[in-house]
Amino acid sequence: MPGTVGRVPTPAGPVPGAPVPDAATAVGHHEWDGTTLGPHESWDPAVRAAVELVLASPAPMALHLGDELLLLYNDAYAELIGDRHPQAVGRPATEVFAEVWRMPGVGEVVEHAYRTGQPFLEKEVSLPLGHDAGGLEPAVYTRACSPVRDSLGRIVGVLSVVAETSPATRQLQGLSEFAAALSGTLTLDDVARVALRYAITSFDADRVSFAVDEGGSGGGWRLVRRVRGELVDEADERLPPLWRRGPADWPPPAVISARSGRATFLDDGQPLREIAVDRHDQRIRALAAVPLRASVVRGGLTVGFRSAHAWSAPERALLAASAELIGQATERARRFETQHGTAQLLQRSMLPENLPGLPRLRIAARYDPGVDGNAAGGDFYDAFVLPTGDLGVVLGDVAGHDVQAAARMGQVRAALRALALNDPRPDQVLIGLDRLVTSLGAEAGTHELFVTVVFGVIDIDREQLTLASAGHPAPLVRRCAPTGEPRAEYVQVPLGAPLGVGYRPATRTVAFTPGDTLLLFSDGVVERRRQGLSHGLARLAESVAAAHSGDPRALCAVATAAVSGATEDDVAVLAVEYALRPSRSARMEVPAEPTAPSRVRHWMTAQLTEWRVAESVIGAAVLCTSELTTNALLHAGTAARVEIDLSPERLLVSVADTGSRGTVTRARTDTLSSRGRGLGLIEELTDAWGTDPTVRGSTVWFEILTPPA
Repeated sequence: MPGTVGRVPTPAGPVPGAPVPDAATAVGHHEWDGTTLGPHESWDPAVRAAVELVLASPAPMALHLGDELLLLYNDAYAELIGDRHPQAVGRPATEVFAEVWRMPGVGEVVEHAYRTGQPFLEKEVSLPLGHDAGGLEPAVYTRACSPVRDSLGRIVGVLSVVAETSPATRQLQGLSEFAAALSGTLTLDDVARVALRYAITSFDADRVSFAVDEGGSGGGWRLVRRVRGELVDEADERLPPLWRRGPADWPPPAVISARSGRATFLDDGQPLREIAVDRHDQRIRALAAVPLRASVVRGGLTVGFRSAHAWSAPERALLAASAELIGQATERARRFETQHGTAQLLQRSMLPENLPGLPRLRIAARYDPGVDGNAAGGDFYDAFVLPTGDLGVVLGDVAGHDVQAAARMGQVRAALRALALNDPRPDQVLIGLDRLVTSLGAEAGTHELFVTVVFGVIDIDREQLTLASAGHPAPLVRRCAPTGEPRAEYVQVPLGAPLGVGYRPATRTVAFTPGDTLLLFSDGVVERRRQGLSHGLARLAESVAAAHSGDPRALCAVATAAVSGATEDDVAVLAVEYALRPSRSARMEVPAEPTAPSRVRHWMTAQLTEWRVAESVIGAAVLCTSELTTNALLHAGTAARVEIDLSPERLLVSVADTGSRGTVTRARTDTLSSRGRGLGLIEELTDAWGTDPTVRGSTVWFEILTPPA
C-alpha cells in the first residue's frame, strides 16, 4: 500500500435536490487517484475482495483503509451515518467524525485494531454516528472491529461491523422512565394517558389499548385505546381519554386477558375482526394481550401491529413487566378515586350550592383543594343577602386538612350565617363566632383549634363596604373609575387574633363604588415556600390591577394564578363586582343529547342578536360556546348549563357540567385535535378565559370585551 500523504481536501457538498447515490455508486465514482490508496484497479486483490464483501452485505459495514483510515462502506452503514453520506466516502474517518472521534470508545478502538491487529468486540455501546438534530440520546449498538490484511499478510485497514441493539433491549432500558412517569399518576385517566403513550412509542406499535374493570358490583369494564398517528385528546390537557364501556362478558382481547389472567400472543391473523369498531381495528394482524397482574383491580393491556410480528422473548418479558407496573398504578388510582370521591362529597355539603344574583352585584368564587386533592379542606366562602337588603360576604380558614377540619368548617359557616342574619354588624358576628370556636375547642379538649375569617357587608345604597377580620389576610379592592387606569389596594382592616385564641372586635368601613371589585382570598393564594409573604401580596395586587376587567370570575382566575409555584394549602377566592350598569343575563339547560350543541348555537345567536351585540362578537362567542358544550357533553357525560352575562364592557359565557372531569388546565395552543381544539379557539378569539374547578364538576368560561356602541 502507498505511504501516507497530506490531508485530503473536503469534497463539495451535494447539489440541493439532487438524488443521493447509493454506497456502491459513491465508491465506484469516487476519485481514488487523489488519495493515498491510488486507483481502484491498483488495489491488492485481498483488499478488493474485502470491498466487494462489504458492499454486498446487508449488515452495516465499513472499511477504514490506509494510515488515514479512509472510509468505504455499504448502504446499511450509510443509513446509520445519515447526511454524512455520500461525502464520507474516501475521506479520513477522523474528519468525517471529527466531533466525536476522540470521545472514549469511538476512534481509539479502530486505531488500536489497525496498530496491533487485535480484533475487538463491544456490546451495548452508544455511538453518535448520525447527526443528532432532535436532541435524543445516541442509539445503542454492538460493534466488532477486525484487521484487514493484504495478500502478503500486512495490515492495511480495519473492518467495522456495526449492528444496532435489538429494540426490545432498548425498551427494557426505558422501563425505569415508565415507572417514574406512573408514580406521578393519581387517577385512572392519568394512568391511561401514561400507559398508552408509553406502549405506542416503546413498542413502536400501531394500536394499543388499556382495559380495567369498573370496580362495582355490576362487573362491567371500560376500555381506552390509542392508534398510531391519531390526533388524540392527550395533546389537549383538559380532556381525559375517551373510555368505552362494556358488560361483564365484553369480548375485547384486553378484557378477555384480564378475566382469565393469561397472556396471549398472536403473530399473524385477524384478532379484532369480530369486535372492530373502525378500519384501525380491522387492519391489526399481530396482537399481544397481557393481564395487569394486580391483586385487587382487574385489567389488561394490548399491543398490536398492522403487519405480521413474531413476539420475541424480550418483548414478552417487557410486556409482562409493563403490565405489572400499570397494575400497581391502577390500584393506587382506584384507591385515590374512592377517597377523593368521599372528600368531594363532604366538601359539596359544606360550600354554598349557589351564590346570590343581584342586579348590580356580580359574584363568583373558586375553590382549589390543596395537598394532593385527596382530603377535604378547611377553607370556606359564602355570600348571602341580609334582611336589610345588603350583601354579606365571608371567607375563612379552619386549621387542618382532614374530615374533622371540614366538619368544623361546616359548623363555623352555618353559625356565621345565622349570627349575621340576626345582627349583620361584622364585629358582632365575629364576637359570636369566637365564642363558638372557643366552645368547640373546649369540647374537643384542644387548644390548637383556631379559625381565621374575614366578614364584610356591602351596602349598595351608601356605596360602602364594612369589614372585620380575625387573623385573615387583608381583602383587596380593585378600583376602576370611569376615567383612569385600574388600581388595586388592600383594605387596612385591623387584623386581630384568630377566632378561638382571643379575638378583639374591630371594623373598617371604606368606599365601594360602581366599577369596584372586592376580592377575598385565603393564604394559599399568596403563600409559597421560599418566598416571602410580601412578595405574594405584591404579585396578587399587580395581577389584579392588570386584569382585563373587574369581572369577578376573571379575577378569581387571575388571583389563583398570580403567584408562581405550587402550594400545598387550600385555595379559596371570592370576588364581588359593583357593576357600573346592570347586566343582562340568560341561561340554558343543555341535555346530554347529540343535538344539544346545535340547539345552543341557535339559542345563543338569537339571544345575542336580540341584545344587539356586534356580529363579530356573536360569531366568536357562538363558536367557542359550541366547542365547550360539545366537550362538556362528550367527556363529562352529564347535562350542562350555559350562562351568558352581558354588560356594557364585556360578554361573559360559562359552560358548566356536573361530571368528574377534574381540573381543566391550559394546553399548548399549537397542538389541537378535532375534539380538543376549544382551548386554541378560546385563546385566539377571546380576551380572557379560565376554569372554575368547583366541587360539583367543571366550569369553563370566557370573556369578550364588547366594542363601544
